[in-house]
Amino acid sequence: MNHRRDQGTEIREQGVKLNKRMRGAVGALACGAALFTVGCRQDMQNQPKMVPQRGSEFFADGRGARPQVVNTVARGQLHEDNYFYTGVVQGANGYREEKDELPFPVTLDVLKRGQERFNIYCTPCHSRVGNGAGEIVQRGYKPAANLHDQVRRAQPLSHYFYVMTNGYGAMPDYSAQLEPADRWAIAAYIRALQLSQAASAGDVPAGVQIESLKDLAQKQNLPAGFAQPWALPSTAVYSNPNPAKSEGNPGMAPANTADPKQIATPSKQAQGPAK
Repeated sequence: MNHRRDQGTEIREQGVKLNKRMRGAVGALACGAALFTVGCRQDMQNQPKMVPQRGSEFFADGRGARPQVVNTVARGQLHEDNYFYTGVVQGANGYREEKDELPFPVTLDVLKRGQERFNIYCTPCHSRVGNGAGEIVQRGYKPAANLHDQVRRAQPLSHYFYVMTNGYGAMPDYSAQLEPADRWAIAAYIRALQLSQAASAGDVPAGVQIESLKDLAQKQNLPAGFAQPWALPSTAVYSNPNPAKSEGNPGMAPANTADPKQIATPSKQAQGPAK
């Protein structure tokens, strides 16, 4: 009986050892399969793609970047209306000319859009009334153009679009920040600003009560100088050291010596006919 019990115990022990060996082999096979799978999969850092400006064996000419198809235009790049995208037209004399008109009808929504874009991108230099005394002037920057002086009021509408597109003087271009429709909307709003500062009583519809800017400022408890031209800070670098002194309105600041009236130097009297 003892012999039989010892033989059974030995068989059970061998079975346990065999089971452990099989489980180890299965585990090793599972790990190998996992490693094989990881080595074969394609993650995002190793995805099949064409890298710009690199060669490729896929195409016969060995170039990864494909040339454009001849006589085709990409979607959204067919600039048929040249005036809408450039702000100039070809004149009869062969030179590019600006026009005093917008390429689309002006609505209240267009003016609101222009005001919004103007307040975001233009006011740091030109101020909200467009007089060139924006907040950046207080930090030593040269004042921007006063949109209400004689020169700017005489400019056609497309001139403002052209300047925003290409830049002018110290002003950089804003073609990357503003799409063409927004540049035109700002140009329309600039004209509205100019009309607001240069309006007369005859421009007011009949039956509308006229109030002076000073009275409106007083009702809203604004400073007394709010309705007068803005003074430039001492930190401003201004090319016109002798601005004209005038009562004017906020849009006239900083006032130009040629605005509001032109001062002509007396010319020499014409000599009489030779005797």
